Amino acid sequence: MKYYEIEFTIKSCNKSNAFLTDGEEELLMENVKDVIAACAGDVGFESFEDTGCTLKGYIQTDLFDKEALDTLLENLPFENISIITDIKEAENKDWNETWENEGFPPIIIGSRCVIHDGRHIPTDINCDIRIEIDARMAFGTGTHETTRMVLSELFECCPQGKSVLDCGCGTGILGIAALKCGAEKVVGYDIDEWSVENTHHNAIINNVEDRYTTILGNASILDKVYEKYDIVVANINRNILLADMPSFKKKMKDDGILILSGFYITDIPMIKNKVESLRMKCIKSTEDNNWACVVIHNA
Repeated sequence: MKYYEIEFTIKSCNKSNAFLTDGEEELLMENVKDVIAACAGDVGFESFEDTGCTLKGYIQTDLFDKEALDTLLENLPFENISIITDIKEAENKDWNETWENEGFPPIIIGSRCVIHDGRHIPTDINCDIRIEIDARMAFGTGTHETTRMVLSELFECCPQGKSVLDCGCGTGILGIAALKCGAEKVVGYDIDEWSVENTHHNAIINNVEDRYTTILGNASILDKVYEKYDIVVANINRNILLADMPSFKKKMKDDGILILSGFYITDIPMIKNKVESLRMKCIKSTEDNNWACVVIHNA
């Protein structure tokens, strides 16, 4: 799957900003970046990287609409701010080589779980759950705030003996963690063929492949999945969550739990409104570095 990388450079064209302190100027730029990220999600952007001086956004090439992006930027609620965009194709080859050559250092979730790759196997960490992830091209190693929050909430749900549905499985880390905690079985799907293959590969190296079923497709494939699940997890872009939540609900048991992340704190009211419209209830929310995670009960 190919992506565009759009770099947003923000400049102030207000002469009065000469009276702003460095701290006030920095806060203004951070606010502009936050609003760009929130609004760009509405036109298909999936993830963002704050480089300090600029904001980089990533969107699938097939979904990119330059006119929609220009309209969005023209209507941002800031005066005397100009935003310059630089659009180029993201280099998948370089991302793959980085993971293959460098990997990532071990990550500890609470005191129960350590996540590592095949090059950084911890020998001095005592945790009940050890997960090895070969990330390849997929998202989900535990380095991102959203993955860590979903894992923490998943452990709190005590998946022992339960069935789990992983929506947008990425590397398969969430489903693998559930199985390592004693879940009976996991079904995971992803629209990206790389992710489905990577999930299956990681299930094998963690010796849980016999209980982890992977499917290629988007939420529409759930119409062909007839089972209902105790726990549903989804760490995806906000707009996809809002669109797919009705499908998630259909696959939840009457007393099931839904764990969602992949969105910002400012998106929580929108997520809660959707949850309530589906006659479910948000029972918990957590945050980490402006990212949010909510736990929902299918009451």
